[in-house]
Amino acid sequence: MEKIYTLDTTLRDGLQAQTVSFSLKDKLNIIGLLDKLGVDFIEVGNPAFGKADEEFFKKLESVKTVNSKLITFTPTCRVGEAATDSVALNALAGTNIKYCTVFGKTWKLHVDEVLKTTEEENLRMIKDSIEYLRSKGKTVFFDGEHFFDGYKHNHDYAIEVLRTAASAGADTLILCDTNGGCFPDDIKKAVREVTKLFGVKVGVHVHNDCDMAVANSVTAALCGCVHVQGTLNGIGERCGNANLSTIIANLQLKKNFKVLPDGHISRLTEISRAVAQITNLSTTSMPYISRNAFAHKAGMHVDGVMKNPATFEHIDPSLVGNKRNFILSEISGKSALVNSVKKVIPDMEKDDPRMDGLLKVLKQKESDGYHFEAAQESLELVIKRQLGLCKPFFEVEKLKLIDEQITETSANTSYAFIKVSVNGVEEIAAAESDGPVHALDQALRKSLYNIYPSLQNVSLTDYKVRVLDGRSSTGSKVRVLIESSDGVDVWNTVGVSVDIIEASKMAIVDSIEYKLMKDMNKNH
Repeated sequence: MEKIYTLDTTLRDGLQAQTVSFSLKDKLNIIGLLDKLGVDFIEVGNPAFGKADEEFFKKLESVKTVNSKLITFTPTCRVGEAATDSVALNALAGTNIKYCTVFGKTWKLHVDEVLKTTEEENLRMIKDSIEYLRSKGKTVFFDGEHFFDGYKHNHDYAIEVLRTAASAGADTLILCDTNGGCFPDDIKKAVREVTKLFGVKVGVHVHNDCDMAVANSVTAALCGCVHVQGTLNGIGERCGNANLSTIIANLQLKKNFKVLPDGHISRLTEISRAVAQITNLSTTSMPYISRNAFAHKAGMHVDGVMKNPATFEHIDPSLVGNKRNFILSEISGKSALVNSVKKVIPDMEKDDPRMDGLLKVLKQKESDGYHFEAAQESLELVIKRQLGLCKPFFEVEKLKLIDEQITETSANTSYAFIKVSVNGVEEIAAAESDGPVHALDQALRKSLYNIYPSLQNVSLTDYKVRVLDGRSSTGSKVRVLIESSDGVDVWNTVGVSVDIIEASKMAIVDSIEYKLMKDMNKNH
Protein backbone atom coordinates (compact mmCIF):
# COMPACT_ATOMS: atom_id res chain seq x y z
CA MET A 1 0.00 0.00 0.00
CA GLU A 2 1.65 3.21 -1.19
CA LYS A 3 2.02 6.03 1.34
CA ILE A 4 0.64 9.53 0.68
CA TYR A 5 1.97 12.23 2.99
CA THR A 6 -0.44 14.98 4.06
CA LEU A 7 0.26 18.56 5.04
CA ASP A 8 -2.47 20.63 6.66
CA THR A 9 -2.13 24.38 6.22
CA THR A 10 -5.21 25.50 8.19
CA LEU A 11 -3.05 27.59 10.52
CA ARG A 12 -1.33 29.39 7.66
CA ASP A 13 -3.26 29.31 4.36
CA GLY A 14 -6.58 28.68 6.09
CA LEU A 15 -6.07 31.79 8.18
CA GLN A 16 -6.26 33.82 4.97
CA ALA A 17 -9.96 32.98 4.55
CA GLN A 18 -12.43 35.80 5.05
CA THR A 19 -14.02 35.89 8.54
CA VAL A 20 -11.48 33.39 9.91
CA SER A 21 -9.23 34.35 12.81
CA PHE A 22 -7.63 32.24 15.50
CA SER A 23 -6.69 33.02 19.05
CA LEU A 24 -3.53 31.48 20.46
CA LYS A 25 -5.68 28.91 22.24
CA ASP A 26 -7.49 28.11 18.98
CA LYS A 27 -4.19 27.45 17.20
CA LEU A 28 -2.95 25.11 19.91
CA ASN A 29 -6.30 23.29 19.95
CA ILE A 30 -6.18 22.82 16.17
CA ILE A 31 -2.66 21.38 16.41
CA GLY A 32 -3.93 18.89 18.99
CA LEU A 33 -6.85 17.88 16.79
CA LEU A 34 -4.74 17.47 13.64
CA ASP A 35 -2.19 15.43 15.58
CA LYS A 36 -4.99 13.21 16.90
CA LEU A 37 -6.21 12.69 13.33
CA GLY A 38 -2.69 11.83 12.22
CA VAL A 39 -1.84 14.18 9.35
CA ASP A 40 1.87 14.01 8.61
CA PHE A 41 2.69 17.74 8.70
CA ILE A 42 1.04 20.75 10.33
CA GLU A 43 2.09 24.07 8.82
CA VAL A 44 2.52 26.75 11.49
CA GLY A 45 3.79 29.85 9.65
CA ASN A 46 6.76 32.01 10.56
CA PRO A 47 7.57 33.97 13.76
CA ALA A 48 8.72 36.90 11.59
CA PHE A 49 5.21 37.39 10.14
CA GLY A 50 3.95 39.44 13.12
CA LYS A 51 3.69 39.76 16.89
CA ALA A 52 0.91 37.17 17.13
CA ASP A 53 3.08 34.68 15.21
CA GLU A 54 6.03 35.44 17.49
CA GLU A 55 3.94 34.65 20.58
CA PHE A 56 2.60 31.52 18.91
CA PHE A 57 6.10 30.23 18.23
CA LYS A 58 7.10 30.77 21.85
CA LYS A 59 4.25 28.44 22.83
CA LEU A 60 5.26 25.94 20.15
CA GLU A 61 8.58 25.38 21.90
CA SER A 62 6.75 23.28 24.49
CA VAL A 63 4.27 21.57 22.13
CA LYS A 64 4.79 17.82 21.75
CA THR A 65 3.01 15.95 18.97
CA VAL A 66 2.59 12.19 18.61
CA ASN A 67 1.62 11.61 14.98
CA SER A 68 2.37 14.89 13.21
CA LYS A 69 5.45 16.99 12.52
CA LEU A 70 5.33 20.78 12.65
CA ILE A 71 6.59 22.63 9.59
CA THR A 72 7.36 26.34 9.14
CA PHE A 73 6.81 28.51 6.06
CA THR A 74 8.84 31.27 4.45
CA PRO A 75 9.46 33.18 1.22
CA THR A 76 12.92 33.10 -0.30
CA CYS A 77 15.35 35.89 0.43
CA ARG A 78 14.58 39.11 -1.44
CA VAL A 79 15.95 40.40 -4.73
CA GLY A 80 19.60 41.35 -4.19
CA GLU A 81 19.56 40.11 -0.60
CA ALA A 82 21.85 37.43 0.78
CA ALA A 83 20.02 34.50 2.34
CA THR A 84 22.03 35.05 5.53
CA ASP A 85 20.51 38.54 5.82
CA SER A 86 16.88 37.49 5.36
CA VAL A 87 14.75 38.20 8.44
CA ALA A 88 12.23 35.50 7.49
CA LEU A 89 14.87 32.83 6.86
CA ASN A 90 16.79 33.66 10.03
CA ALA A 91 13.59 33.49 12.07
CA LEU A 92 13.16 29.85 10.97
CA ALA A 93 16.84 29.02 11.38
CA GLY A 94 16.50 29.90 15.04
CA THR A 95 13.51 27.66 15.82
CA ASN A 96 13.63 24.07 17.05
CA ILE A 97 11.29 22.97 14.22
CA LYS A 98 13.17 20.74 11.79
CA TYR A 99 10.93 21.05 8.71
CA CYS A 100 10.60 24.22 6.59
CA THR A 101 8.69 25.12 3.44
CA VAL A 102 10.29 27.71 1.17
CA PHE A 103 8.12 29.17 -1.57
CA GLY A 104 9.45 30.74 -4.75
CA LYS A 105 8.28 31.92 -8.14
CA THR A 106 8.03 29.41 -10.98
CA TRP A 107 5.95 31.53 -13.39
CA LYS A 108 7.98 33.99 -15.46
CA LEU A 109 5.07 36.46 -15.30
CA HIS A 110 5.68 36.84 -11.56
CA VAL A 111 9.41 37.11 -11.97
CA ASP A 112 8.92 39.94 -14.46
CA GLU A 113 5.88 41.74 -13.03
CA VAL A 114 5.96 41.05 -9.27
CA LEU A 115 9.63 40.57 -8.36
CA LYS A 116 10.74 42.77 -11.28
CA THR A 117 14.02 40.92 -11.56
CA THR A 118 15.80 38.55 -13.91
CA GLU A 119 15.23 34.85 -14.31
CA GLU A 120 18.77 34.20 -13.06
CA GLU A 121 18.27 36.27 -9.89
CA ASN A 122 15.07 34.38 -9.08
CA LEU A 123 16.95 31.08 -9.41
CA ARG A 124 19.72 32.44 -7.20
CA MET A 125 17.22 33.46 -4.50
CA ILE A 126 15.70 29.97 -4.47
CA LYS A 127 19.05 28.17 -4.45
CA ASP A 128 20.60 30.28 -1.70
CA SER A 129 17.51 30.17 0.52
CA ILE A 130 17.24 26.38 0.41
CA GLU A 131 20.96 25.87 0.92
CA TYR A 132 21.04 28.28 3.85
CA LEU A 133 18.22 26.51 5.72
CA ARG A 134 19.78 23.13 4.99
CA SER A 135 23.07 24.40 6.47
CA LYS A 136 21.08 25.04 9.67
CA GLY A 137 19.98 21.41 9.79
CA LYS A 138 16.52 21.89 8.30
CA THR A 139 14.66 19.57 5.95
CA VAL A 140 13.31 21.82 3.21
CA PHE A 141 10.19 21.50 1.05
CA PHE A 142 9.99 23.81 -1.96
CA ASP A 143 6.60 25.27 -2.90
CA GLY A 144 6.69 26.12 -6.60
CA GLU A 145 4.21 28.99 -6.50
CA HIS A 146 2.02 29.21 -9.63
CA PHE A 147 3.83 26.17 -11.04
CA PHE A 148 0.99 24.95 -13.27
CA ASP A 149 0.52 28.38 -14.84
CA GLY A 150 4.27 28.66 -15.33
CA TYR A 151 4.37 25.16 -16.85
CA LYS A 152 1.64 26.16 -19.30
CA HIS A 153 3.09 29.52 -20.37
CA ASN A 154 6.87 29.15 -19.87
CA HIS A 155 7.45 25.42 -19.63
CA ASP A 156 11.24 25.36 -19.73
CA TYR A 157 11.69 28.02 -17.07
CA ALA A 158 9.18 26.39 -14.68
CA ILE A 159 11.09 23.12 -14.98
CA GLU A 160 14.39 24.93 -14.47
CA VAL A 161 13.10 26.41 -11.20
CA LEU A 162 12.30 22.91 -9.92
CA ARG A 163 15.69 21.64 -11.07
CA THR A 164 17.37 24.45 -9.13
CA ALA A 165 15.40 23.65 -5.97
CA ALA A 166 16.15 19.93 -6.23
CA SER A 167 19.86 20.58 -6.82
CA ALA A 168 19.94 22.88 -3.77
CA GLY A 169 18.71 20.01 -1.63
CA ALA A 170 14.93 20.33 -1.44
CA ASP A 171 13.47 17.15 0.01
CA THR A 172 10.08 17.55 -1.72
CA LEU A 173 8.99 19.66 -4.69
CA ILE A 174 5.44 20.97 -4.26
CA LEU A 175 3.60 21.87 -7.46
CA CYS A 176 1.16 24.70 -6.73
CA ASP A 177 -2.03 25.70 -8.54
CA THR A 178 -2.02 29.02 -6.69
CA ASN A 179 -4.75 30.63 -8.80
CA GLY A 180 -6.95 27.53 -8.59
CA GLY A 181 -7.70 27.61 -12.31
CA CYS A 182 -6.49 24.18 -13.42
CA PHE A 183 -8.48 21.14 -14.53
CA PRO A 184 -7.43 17.52 -13.92
CA ASP A 185 -5.98 17.12 -17.42
CA ASP A 186 -3.65 20.09 -16.73
CA ILE A 187 -2.53 18.46 -13.48
CA LYS A 188 -2.05 15.04 -15.04
CA LYS A 189 0.25 16.18 -17.83
CA ALA A 190 2.53 18.26 -15.60
CA VAL A 191 2.77 15.78 -12.72
CA ARG A 192 3.61 12.87 -15.02
CA GLU A 193 6.51 14.83 -16.50
CA VAL A 194 7.88 16.21 -13.22
CA THR A 195 7.82 12.89 -11.36
CA LYS A 196 10.12 11.40 -14.03
CA LEU A 197 12.66 14.23 -14.01
CA PHE A 198 13.97 14.52 -10.44
CA GLY A 199 15.05 12.04 -7.82
CA VAL A 200 12.99 13.67 -5.03
CA LYS A 201 9.43 13.40 -3.76
CA VAL A 202 6.78 15.45 -5.56
CA GLY A 203 3.71 16.98 -3.93
CA VAL A 204 0.74 19.15 -4.85
CA HIS A 205 -0.94 22.23 -3.38
CA VAL A 206 -4.07 23.48 -5.14
CA HIS A 207 -6.79 26.06 -4.61
CA ASN A 208 -10.49 25.70 -5.32
CA ASP A 209 -11.39 28.61 -7.60
CA CYS A 210 -12.90 26.29 -10.23
CA ASP A 211 -14.27 23.83 -7.64
CA MET A 212 -11.65 21.35 -8.84
CA ALA A 213 -9.28 21.28 -5.87
CA VAL A 214 -10.17 17.81 -4.58
CA ALA A 215 -10.32 16.31 -8.10
CA ASN A 216 -6.98 17.90 -8.96
CA SER A 217 -5.35 16.67 -5.75
CA VAL A 218 -6.59 13.11 -6.26
CA THR A 219 -5.46 13.21 -9.90
CA ALA A 220 -2.00 14.35 -8.80
CA ALA A 221 -1.73 11.43 -6.36
CA LEU A 222 -2.81 8.95 -9.03
CA CYS A 223 -0.15 10.36 -11.36
CA GLY A 224 2.74 10.06 -8.92
CA CYS A 225 2.56 12.79 -6.26
CA VAL A 226 3.25 11.31 -2.83
CA HIS A 227 2.54 14.47 -0.84
CA VAL A 228 -0.79 16.35 -0.77
CA GLN A 229 -1.53 19.67 0.90
CA GLY A 230 -4.82 21.28 1.89
CA THR A 231 -6.90 22.45 4.82
CA LEU A 232 -9.34 20.45 6.86
CA ASN A 233 -12.80 21.41 5.51
CA GLY A 234 -11.22 23.37 2.63
CA ILE A 235 -11.01 26.83 4.19
CA GLY A 236 -8.65 29.34 2.62
CA GLU A 237 -8.33 32.52 0.63
CA ARG A 238 -10.95 33.30 -2.06
CA CYS A 239 -12.78 30.01 -2.74
CA GLY A 240 -10.58 28.03 -0.36
CA ASN A 241 -7.90 25.37 -0.45
CA ALA A 242 -8.26 21.73 -1.33
CA ASN A 243 -10.48 20.02 1.26
CA LEU A 244 -8.11 17.65 3.01
CA SER A 245 -10.98 15.83 4.76
CA THR A 246 -12.40 14.71 1.43
CA ILE A 247 -8.99 14.02 -0.12
CA ILE A 248 -7.97 11.76 2.78
CA ALA A 249 -11.16 9.70 2.54
CA ASN A 250 -11.02 9.50 -1.26
CA LEU A 251 -7.41 8.34 -1.38
CA GLN A 252 -7.56 5.90 1.52
CA LEU A 253 -11.02 4.41 1.09
CA LYS A 254 -11.43 4.61 -2.68
CA LYS A 255 -7.88 4.30 -4.03
CA ASN A 256 -6.24 2.14 -1.35
CA PHE A 257 -3.42 4.54 -0.44
CA LYS A 258 -2.09 4.63 3.10
CA VAL A 259 -2.83 8.18 4.26
CA LEU A 260 -3.56 8.18 7.99
CA PRO A 261 -2.17 5.86 10.67
CA ASP A 262 -4.04 2.58 11.07
CA GLY A 263 -7.49 3.08 12.60
CA HIS A 264 -7.36 6.88 12.49
CA ILE A 265 -9.69 7.46 9.55
CA SER A 266 -12.64 6.67 11.82
CA ARG A 267 -11.76 9.95 13.59
CA LEU A 268 -12.22 12.00 10.42
CA THR A 269 -15.77 13.19 11.11
CA GLU A 270 -15.12 14.05 14.75
CA ILE A 271 -11.91 15.99 14.04
CA SER A 272 -13.22 17.80 10.95
CA ARG A 273 -16.31 18.98 12.80
CA ALA A 274 -14.25 20.06 15.81
CA VAL A 275 -11.96 22.16 13.59
CA ALA A 276 -15.02 23.61 11.84
CA GLN A 277 -16.43 24.65 15.20
CA ILE A 278 -13.20 26.53 16.01
CA THR A 279 -13.20 28.26 12.61
CA ASN A 280 -16.93 29.03 13.05
CA LEU A 281 -17.70 27.74 9.55
CA SER A 282 -20.37 25.25 8.55
CA THR A 283 -19.67 21.75 7.21
CA THR A 284 -23.19 21.43 5.77
CA SER A 285 -23.28 18.99 2.83
CA MET A 286 -19.51 18.34 2.86
CA PRO A 287 -18.72 14.82 1.64
CA TYR A 288 -18.02 12.12 4.21
CA ILE A 289 -18.07 14.25 7.41
CA SER A 290 -21.28 16.34 7.40
CA ARG A 291 -24.65 15.43 8.85
CA ASN A 292 -26.01 15.50 5.29
CA ALA A 293 -23.36 13.18 3.85
CA PHE A 294 -25.41 10.08 4.69
CA ALA A 295 -28.85 11.68 5.09
CA HIS A 296 -31.85 10.14 3.35
CA LYS A 297 -35.12 12.00 2.90
CA ALA A 298 -37.12 10.45 0.05
CA GLY A 299 -39.26 7.54 1.19
CA MET A 300 -37.99 5.19 -1.53
CA HIS A 301 -34.38 5.98 -0.65
CA VAL A 302 -34.97 5.35 3.05
CA ASP A 303 -36.69 2.07 2.31
CA GLY A 304 -33.85 1.01 0.02
CA VAL A 305 -31.11 1.84 2.52
CA MET A 306 -32.88 -0.03 5.29
CA LYS A 307 -33.00 -3.11 3.06
CA ASN A 308 -29.44 -2.74 1.77
CA PRO A 309 -27.30 0.35 2.58
CA ALA A 310 -25.35 -0.06 -0.69
CA THR A 311 -28.46 0.99 -2.62
CA PHE A 312 -27.93 4.67 -1.79
CA GLU A 313 -24.62 4.90 0.13
CA HIS A 314 -21.18 4.75 -1.49
CA ILE A 315 -19.45 3.69 1.77
CA ASP A 316 -20.38 2.61 5.28
CA PRO A 317 -20.56 5.95 7.18
CA SER A 318 -18.94 4.39 10.24
CA LEU A 319 -15.65 4.06 8.30
CA VAL A 320 -15.16 7.82 8.70
CA GLY A 321 -16.86 8.03 12.08
CA ASN A 322 -20.14 9.36 10.68
CA LYS A 323 -23.63 7.89 10.93
CA ARG A 324 -26.67 7.44 8.78
CA ASN A 325 -29.41 10.05 9.13
CA PHE A 326 -33.00 9.40 8.07
CA ILE A 327 -34.91 12.66 7.54
CA LEU A 328 -38.57 13.05 8.36
CA SER A 329 -40.31 15.37 5.92
CA GLU A 330 -43.35 15.79 3.74
CA ILE A 331 -41.90 13.29 1.23
CA SER A 332 -40.76 10.63 3.68
CA GLY A 333 -42.77 7.66 4.83
CA LYS A 334 -42.93 5.01 7.50
CA SER A 335 -39.43 3.72 6.82
CA ALA A 336 -37.90 7.02 7.93
CA LEU A 337 -40.20 7.17 10.93
CA VAL A 338 -39.36 3.61 11.96
CA ASN A 339 -35.66 4.42 12.07
CA SER A 340 -36.27 7.49 14.25
CA VAL A 341 -38.60 5.60 16.56
CA LYS A 342 -36.19 2.68 16.89
CA LYS A 343 -33.64 5.04 18.39
CA VAL A 344 -36.15 5.51 21.21
CA ILE A 345 -37.82 2.07 21.25
CA PRO A 346 -35.49 -0.45 19.57
CA ASP A 347 -38.10 -3.21 19.35
CA MET A 348 -40.94 -1.12 17.84
CA GLU A 349 -41.74 -2.40 14.34
CA LYS A 350 -43.11 -0.75 11.21
CA ASP A 351 -46.53 -2.40 11.56
CA ASP A 352 -46.99 -1.32 15.20
CA PRO A 353 -50.47 0.30 15.47
CA ARG A 354 -48.95 3.38 17.15
CA MET A 355 -46.97 4.18 13.99
CA ASP A 356 -49.93 5.56 12.07
CA GLY A 357 -50.71 8.04 14.83
CA LEU A 358 -47.08 9.10 15.11
CA LEU A 359 -46.74 9.58 11.37
CA LYS A 360 -49.89 11.70 11.30
CA VAL A 361 -48.61 13.97 14.07
CA LEU A 362 -45.17 14.37 12.52
CA LYS A 363 -46.52 15.03 9.03
CA GLN A 364 -48.77 17.73 10.50
CA LYS A 365 -45.86 19.35 12.31
CA GLU A 366 -43.79 19.33 9.11
CA SER A 367 -46.75 20.91 7.32
CA ASP A 368 -46.92 23.56 10.04
CA GLY A 369 -43.32 24.49 9.36
CA TYR A 370 -41.26 22.31 11.69
CA HIS A 371 -37.92 21.33 10.23
CA PHE A 372 -36.90 18.10 11.91
CA GLU A 373 -34.07 17.35 9.50
CA ALA A 374 -32.18 20.23 11.16
CA ALA A 375 -33.49 19.51 14.68
CA GLN A 376 -33.27 15.79 15.35
CA GLU A 377 -33.40 16.30 19.10
CA SER A 378 -36.80 18.02 18.92
CA LEU A 379 -37.96 15.06 16.84
CA GLU A 380 -36.85 12.65 19.55
CA LEU A 381 -38.79 14.66 22.14
CA VAL A 382 -41.95 14.67 19.98
CA ILE A 383 -41.80 10.87 19.63
CA LYS A 384 -41.30 10.32 23.35
CA ARG A 385 -44.09 12.73 24.26
CA GLN A 386 -46.53 11.14 21.79
CA LEU A 387 -45.76 7.66 23.12
CA GLY A 388 -46.01 8.79 26.74
CA LEU A 389 -42.39 7.91 27.45
CA CYS A 390 -41.42 11.18 29.10
CA LYS A 391 -42.94 13.81 31.29
CA PRO A 392 -41.83 17.44 31.44
CA PHE A 393 -38.94 18.20 33.76
CA PHE A 394 -40.51 21.62 34.42
CA GLU A 395 -43.44 23.84 33.49
CA VAL A 396 -43.22 27.53 32.56
CA GLU A 397 -46.02 29.17 34.52
CA LYS A 398 -45.35 32.84 33.85
CA LEU A 399 -43.09 34.79 31.52
CA LYS A 400 -42.71 38.54 31.13
CA LEU A 401 -40.35 40.31 28.74
CA ILE A 402 -39.51 44.02 28.73
CA ASP A 403 -37.53 45.63 25.92
CA GLU A 404 -36.16 49.06 26.71
CA GLN A 405 -34.28 51.75 24.79
CA ILE A 406 -33.45 54.78 26.90
CA THR A 407 -32.24 57.05 24.09
CA GLU A 408 -32.17 56.83 20.29
CA THR A 409 -28.42 56.27 20.33
CA SER A 410 -28.22 53.85 23.26
CA ALA A 411 -28.33 50.08 22.89
CA ASN A 412 -31.46 48.12 23.70
CA THR A 413 -31.71 46.37 27.03
CA SER A 414 -34.06 43.42 27.51
CA TYR A 415 -35.32 41.99 30.78
CA ALA A 416 -36.93 38.57 31.31
CA PHE A 417 -38.89 37.54 34.39
CA ILE A 418 -39.95 33.90 34.65
CA LYS A 419 -41.67 31.53 37.07
CA VAL A 420 -41.32 27.78 36.65
CA SER A 421 -42.69 24.81 38.51
CA VAL A 422 -40.79 21.59 39.14
CA ASN A 423 -42.82 18.85 40.84
CA GLY A 424 -44.90 21.48 42.60
CA VAL A 425 -41.92 23.57 43.65
CA GLU A 426 -41.91 27.09 42.22
CA GLU A 427 -38.76 28.94 41.19
CA ILE A 428 -38.53 32.57 40.05
CA ALA A 429 -35.65 34.20 38.18
CA ALA A 430 -34.81 37.30 36.17
CA ALA A 431 -32.13 38.14 33.62
CA GLU A 432 -30.92 41.15 31.70
CA SER A 433 -29.36 41.09 28.23
CA ASP A 434 -29.07 43.06 25.01
CA GLY A 435 -31.84 41.03 23.35
CA PRO A 436 -35.12 39.41 24.45
CA VAL A 437 -34.27 35.87 23.32
CA HIS A 438 -30.96 35.80 25.17
CA ALA A 439 -32.64 37.28 28.27
CA LEU A 440 -35.33 34.57 28.05
CA ASP A 441 -32.72 31.83 27.69
CA GLN A 442 -30.69 33.16 30.63
CA ALA A 443 -33.71 33.59 32.93
CA LEU A 444 -35.15 30.15 32.18
CA ARG A 445 -31.90 28.32 32.86
CA LYS A 446 -31.20 30.43 35.96
CA SER A 447 -34.60 29.49 37.39
CA LEU A 448 -33.63 25.82 37.12
CA TYR A 449 -30.02 25.92 38.37
CA ASN A 450 -30.87 24.97 41.96
CA ILE A 451 -32.69 21.83 40.85
CA TYR A 452 -30.70 21.00 37.72
CA PRO A 453 -27.16 22.37 38.27
CA SER A 454 -25.83 20.79 35.04
CA LEU A 455 -27.66 23.52 33.10
CA GLN A 456 -24.95 25.97 34.17
CA ASN A 457 -22.73 24.32 31.52
CA VAL A 458 -25.27 24.83 28.72
CA SER A 459 -25.09 27.73 26.29
CA LEU A 460 -27.01 28.73 23.18
CA THR A 461 -24.39 28.59 20.41
CA ASP A 462 -26.46 29.43 17.30
CA TYR A 463 -29.83 30.99 16.59
CA LYS A 464 -31.60 31.13 13.21
CA VAL A 465 -34.98 32.55 12.24
CA ARG A 466 -36.81 31.91 8.99
CA VAL A 467 -40.07 33.48 7.86
CA LEU A 468 -42.24 30.66 6.50
CA ASP A 469 -44.88 32.69 4.62
CA GLY A 470 -43.64 36.05 3.38
CA ARG A 471 -47.06 36.90 1.95
CA SER A 472 -48.44 37.43 5.43
CA SER A 473 -45.81 40.09 6.17
CA THR A 474 -45.37 40.68 9.91
CA GLY A 475 -48.15 38.16 10.64
CA SER A 476 -46.17 35.31 9.10
CA LYS A 477 -45.22 32.13 10.88
CA VAL A 478 -41.56 31.95 11.81
CA ARG A 479 -39.37 28.93 12.45
CA VAL A 480 -36.64 29.28 15.07
CA LEU A 481 -33.75 26.82 15.04
CA ILE A 482 -31.31 26.91 17.92
CA GLU A 483 -28.10 25.05 18.55
CA SER A 484 -27.03 24.37 22.12
CA SER A 485 -23.93 22.89 23.70
CA ASP A 486 -22.78 21.73 27.12
CA GLY A 487 -19.13 21.76 26.07
CA VAL A 488 -19.23 18.05 25.17
CA ASP A 489 -22.27 17.51 22.95
CA VAL A 490 -24.13 19.76 20.51
CA TRP A 491 -27.86 19.48 19.82
CA ASN A 492 -30.50 21.29 17.74
CA THR A 493 -34.12 22.11 18.54
CA VAL A 494 -36.94 23.94 16.76
CA GLY A 495 -40.02 26.02 17.48
CA VAL A 496 -42.72 27.40 15.14
CA SER A 497 -45.22 30.19 15.81
CA VAL A 498 -46.55 33.48 14.45
CA ASP A 499 -44.85 35.01 17.52
CA ILE A 500 -41.04 34.96 17.29
CA ILE A 501 -40.69 35.03 21.09
CA GLU A 502 -43.06 32.08 21.47
CA ALA A 503 -41.20 30.12 18.77
CA SER A 504 -37.92 30.93 20.52
CA LYS A 505 -39.33 29.82 23.87
CA MET A 506 -40.48 26.50 22.37
CA ALA A 507 -37.03 25.81 20.93
CA ILE A 508 -35.27 26.80 24.17
CA VAL A 509 -37.60 24.68 26.31
CA ASP A 510 -36.93 21.70 24.02
CA SER A 511 -33.21 22.35 24.31
CA ILE A 512 -33.28 22.26 28.10
CA GLU A 513 -35.62 19.27 28.19
CA TYR A 514 -33.29 17.37 25.85
CA LYS A 515 -30.26 18.16 28.01
CA LEU A 516 -32.02 16.99 31.17
CA MET A 517 -33.26 13.83 29.44
CA LYS A 518 -29.72 13.14 28.22
CA ASP A 519 -28.34 13.56 31.74
CA MET A 520 -31.01 11.27 33.17
CA ASN A 521 -30.20 8.55 30.63
CA LYS A 522 -26.49 8.78 31.46
CA ASN A 523 -27.20 8.39 35.16
CA HIS A 524 -29.23 5.28 34.49
